[in-house]
Amino acid sequence: MSHSPLLNLPGPPRDLLDDVNAAIGRAREFVGEYDPELVVIFSPDHYNGFFYKLMPSFCIGLHANGVGDYGSYAGPLDVPEQIAQQCAKAVLGADVDIAVSASMDVDHGTVQPLEKLFGTATSCSVIPIFINAIAMPLGPLRRCRALGTAVGEFLATLDKRVLVIGSGGLSHSPPVPTLDNAGPAGLERIVHGQPMSSEQRQARQTAVIDAAKSFAAGDSTLAPLNPAWDQRFLEIVDGGHLEDLDQWSNSFVMHEGGSSAHEIRTWIAAFAALATAGQYQTTVRYYKQAPDLIAAFAIRTAVPSP
Repeated sequence: MSHSPLLNLPGPPRDLLDDVNAAIGRAREFVGEYDPELVVIFSPDHYNGFFYKLMPSFCIGLHANGVGDYGSYAGPLDVPEQIAQQCAKAVLGADVDIAVSASMDVDHGTVQPLEKLFGTATSCSVIPIFINAIAMPLGPLRRCRALGTAVGEFLATLDKRVLVIGSGGLSHSPPVPTLDNAGPAGLERIVHGQPMSSEQRQARQTAVIDAAKSFAAGDSTLAPLNPAWDQRFLEIVDGGHLEDLDQWSNSFVMHEGGSSAHEIRTWIAAFAALATAGQYQTTVRYYKQAPDLIAAFAIRTAVPSP
């Protein structure tokens, strides 16, 4: 499923929020019926837990703490440390390099889906797996599929009902700082992780709200959404043809989907994990062009085919 800080901020029209929340409600029913004993979530970070001082491609949290950005939960998550360690060992044994964190900070990209699907971020046992989708340079997409496959093969050894989540947008280009465009204060933030004051967080929220208003009004320099590209990606996912995405270059994803479209990496990893159980079928299928969220918002639920 996609995430957006604007779901928790004033600005988006009520009819859009009602539409998105209705789709999330269907996904929540899917999760409730499955009643998972463990959640594994592949998610990005937006310079709240991982910084250019040391930026891994992948990282498994042995312990994790929500930072509370954009109104999301702040505090510790319920991470089963022993299982997370076993997962990391298995992934490394499958020739996928992954880091571990004994003190992972996670933002709305991880916490929001948990809150939306479970009511609170602490009502489920969860292993967070970070996938870098913003900080350049990035590895090829096939490595995300390899990561998901390794995680899925490990999960098959557990005698548990496991829900796998991929948290990320499709085409979208929100105002995220980069090494090329950030000023001195921005560089301190994205390189060294300089903590933000409450005033700075409030200013960032206001800037995001203003950017969304301009984008929705068609008065923005941000790259437009690309529904044709989004639908092509969703067709590949729905058809279970994940190998086709190995041919998508990083420059192609950026050109077609925008600066943050690499969040599809979380979807690739999640569906690759599911695919280790055999062919699958998607059930809930939702897609919405949502300029008021500066994002193409999508949701898929899926189960192994009978």
